[in-house]
Amino acid sequence: MDRTPRLVQGNQAIAAAAIYAGARFFAGYPITPSSEIAEECSKKLPKVGGMYMQMEDEIASVGAMVGAALTGSKAFTATSGPGFSLMQENIGMATIGEVPCVIINVQRSGPSTGLATKPSQSDLMQIKWGRHGDQAIIALAPASVAECFALTVKAFNLAEKFRTPVILAADEIVAHMRENFIEPLPGELEVIDRKKPSGPPAQYRPFEPSEDMVSPLAAYGSEYVFHITSSMCGPEGYSNNDPANATWKIKQLHEKIAMHRDEIVETKTFDADEAQLDILLIAFGGTTRVARAAALKLRQEGVKAGVLQLVTVWPFADLEVLKYGSKAKTVVIPEMNYSGQIADEVKRVLGPAADIRRVNKYNGEVITPQDILQVVKQSN
Repeated sequence: MDRTPRLVQGNQAIAAAAIYAGARFFAGYPITPSSEIAEECSKKLPKVGGMYMQMEDEIASVGAMVGAALTGSKAFTATSGPGFSLMQENIGMATIGEVPCVIINVQRSGPSTGLATKPSQSDLMQIKWGRHGDQAIIALAPASVAECFALTVKAFNLAEKFRTPVILAADEIVAHMRENFIEPLPGELEVIDRKKPSGPPAQYRPFEPSEDMVSPLAAYGSEYVFHITSSMCGPEGYSNNDPANATWKIKQLHEKIAMHRDEIVETKTFDADEAQLDILLIAFGGTTRVARAAALKLRQEGVKAGVLQLVTVWPFADLEVLKYGSKAKTVVIPEMNYSGQIADEVKRVLGPAADIRRVNKYNGEVITPQDILQVVKQSN
């Protein structure tokens, strides 16, 4: 393989990483700013024996993805705000059916059609709660082209290991950014495949409780015949409305994520390991780069400033936010949305007495280091 660095776009890295992780099925509908992912898949998947399908809409895209995943294929789709809204019901079906799959949501400015080509980070609460009812979700947010690749592989690994949909919560900045990148060699990054049943086919139950809360998953078309429904189901996969069964099922959907929290939640720190900090910037996705630039400027001025990057957005990094946030005089959260969706989570963790400052921009423009510095210096 050619190891010469190439100028690669974030969306191109996502498509290449999906194939690296073993994905062989993509169903989607073009939408800015994610369309390059579909374009790349249309060219590259057939070359590795995979299948690309352009569907009539995003609802059908997720339906096709779920169907392909249940035949044993690693499957994914890509979209942006309005399309992600349309996908919610079928993502809910994948959640309760414990179907491993990956959804890439390249966030753009909204609501509704909004500013279709402009960046945003406003989908975070929809990513967490978009499906109605009790459920848990995993979401990762890349901040560079290299992370677009690495986190796409991780998204497939988590989906396969924990039998769950995983959302790659990219934003337009990172998706359309181009950086020098060398694709990892085969085997350089771990690739995980789902557990498969080994017992007698007649005794297979697709939701049989297991020690790690994740049951093996057979493939449609194999010798294992099984049923999956969008309704509350029992271990055998058929509808079951018994209260005790519902209690077990909903608890299991949450606990299979919670009990493996340390394998799922990932953060990075930059100059945040000092005993005391004047300023801690908590950032994710494209704003991480801006936060690091602002922190560097502050340190040059003698301010003890560090950055905590939330690589995993959901489940939320409560322990890490508490660890680093509790030793900072002031915590600043830059994010491209109106209300401060991550800032509210930080406040929940650190408590009402913490000095938490928000830097919000929601006009389709990128937050700058100057925007952050202005907020930091308002009363310092």
